[in-house]
Amino acid sequence: MFESDVLDVTQQASTGDLPAKSHVDDLIADAHARYAGLSDGVVADYIPILAEADPSWFGLTLVGINGSTHSAGNADITFSIQSISKAFVFALVCEEVGHAAIHDRIGVNNTGLPFNSVMAVELNGGNPMNSMVNAGAIATTALMPGRTIAAKWENIRNGLSRFAGRALEMDDTVYESEMLTNQRNKAIARLLQSYKRLDPDPLDIVDIYTRQCALSVTATDLAIMGSTLANGGVNPITGEQVVSAWASRDTLALLASCGLYERSGEWLFEVGLPAKSGVSGGIVAVAPGKGALGAFSPPLDSAGNSIRGQRACAYLSRSLGLNLFASSTLDSFAS
Repeated sequence: MFESDVLDVTQQASTGDLPAKSHVDDLIADAHARYAGLSDGVVADYIPILAEADPSWFGLTLVGINGSTHSAGNADITFSIQSISKAFVFALVCEEVGHAAIHDRIGVNNTGLPFNSVMAVELNGGNPMNSMVNAGAIATTALMPGRTIAAKWENIRNGLSRFAGRALEMDDTVYESEMLTNQRNKAIARLLQSYKRLDPDPLDIVDIYTRQCALSVTATDLAIMGSTLANGGVNPITGEQVVSAWASRDTLALLASCGLYERSGEWLFEVGLPAKSGVSGGIVAVAPGKGALGAFSPPLDSAGNSIRGQRACAYLSRSLGLNLFASSTLDSFAS
């Protein structure tokens, strides 16, 4: 069952800007207080280093497209970005190779299967299906421009840094821990190669993919990165045009349908925002034209999504009127 727990919260609707700063600050604090004591979920341990995370960590940040920043809790604790990197690498590659090439080479449909599924590739004739699962993300990483593997990696690191508005660094310990346990990703890459969906050496691409997942971010970084997509590709803090408005649009469309793994449909039904999660406990949720939420809390549900993060985003989507499908205030969503 999707972790929302917001049936007592009135669904607001807003087609304009975010509310006043003091109101947003109050609601961010309310969301944090409401779920800080929640003990549900399990910290990921299939990557050994992730198991060392403190399950009590919980940070929230909302960044508006005007650069306004609202935070609560552990918003400045660093953690590895993991699968959330897929969203921003997709945007960068989409910018470089174009809408049609991404659609034809990788696809944009939800697999309905776990993020590391091999069966999804086989069932679809070698088509990775979408860039938000491991097979599609590995294929997307392979499309990043760069004459050498080192150049491809630097283009990814630099691109995600531009989204965050600061230089992001790779956590060597996380990278080494993942490299010891990523046999499945290597197998997926080999499978993609056999279907001629991967041109470079598959092990080189898995190495780059593992590096991008090991970049260190905070909940505030995620909110800035998401707000860049909400702002037509313009970073709200630095003012830099990181990607085009159409690449931002395509990325948000894919996140809406595929960003929360096999729970994506439930997420969109309950929260109504394009979003991406990662197994380190991060979530970024984007309200186009308004801003983005960054959440961090390590305990996960069975699909690999932060439980506190999901609930906080659901609460704020309702209380701030962020849901894309809400056109008027509704007194109750209980029925």
